[in-house]
Amino acid sequence: MRRSASPPALTLFGVGVFLLVLAPLLVWYVQPHAKRTPVDVDTTTVFTGTGRYFDIGRLKTLDGQRLTITRKVRGDVADSVKSGNAVWDVSTSVDTDATLPASDTRDSLQWTLERWVTDRRTNEPVHCCRETPAFDGEAYLKFPFDVQERDYRWWDSTLGSVVQLRYEGPRTVQGYQGLRFTGSVPPTRTGVRQVPGRLVGLPRTPQVLAEEWYANSGIELVADRRTGRIMYAAIGPRKTLRAPGSDKDAVVLLESDELAFTDRTQRQQVDLAAADSRKLELLGRTAPLVAGGLGAVLALVGGVLVARGRRSGPEAPNAHLVTNQLV
Repeated sequence: MRRSASPPALTLFGVGVFLLVLAPLLVWYVQPHAKRTPVDVDTTTVFTGTGRYFDIGRLKTLDGQRLTITRKVRGDVADSVKSGNAVWDVSTSVDTDATLPASDTRDSLQWTLERWVTDRRTNEPVHCCRETPAFDGEAYLKFPFDVQERDYRWWDSTLGSVVQLRYEGPRTVQGYQGLRFTGSVPPTRTGVRQVPGRLVGLPRTPQVLAEEWYANSGIELVADRRTGRIMYAAIGPRKTLRAPGSDKDAVVLLESDELAFTDRTQRQQVDLAAADSRKLELLGRTAPLVAGGLGAVLALVGGVLVARGRRSGPEAPNAHLVTNQLV
């Protein structure tokens, strides 16, 4: 009697083969497509610290003031989908206790609005979609995916150029380990500003194009290794004015030894980094290992059951039996 493989055996074998095919697909296709800079971002990060700033009303620099930098990043989903890149609008305001909270960011001590466009896979700058300013480098609001233990070029908007960041080893932020990078900016001329001459030591000149100078005593960034998200950031900015051709600062516009992520911002960034990292770990390692291992077992068991369930067709009657029956 001919026997065929049972439906459960065929099902086991089919599921096993499917999982074996799925495992490499997760690694080579699904995970790379998931490893893309998001376009629907809407986050706020806050730096705080003490320092000094130039009070326009009093025409003097005030010391020992609390300073707050608020950066809001919102993705332009429509332009991102249209261009295939990550298009982010970035609003950055610098406030004192007198202007915080400001109902209008234009009332802040300083305020800038930028549009950043990057390749979603490599994090390289893309010059399109009304990008402003045109920037360069490898790291900006985030590092590339799979951060390496090496130096990186980080774009500093105030400087208008890249800063070489040195890799300094691992660092833990809110119980979560990342990679630490540091750098600095020596005093650098960044532009000119028309001001009363007496403000920069030239009382006989009504108006003068004073030189704007910028320095940063210490940049520290801690990035998540897998996602490139910045979990901790600290800067030491110094912005000054000089008389044309002078090598001495005449007015300090803004200065702080350290402005750093608040504890709340650190926790927020760590939570986001951990969640995204787990997703990539699941797609790139955990799920493929489980699918591959389980698929191999199911395919083997199913294959054995299918082989046992099959039998050769019914044997042909012996000739002599047929002959006897005819006689």
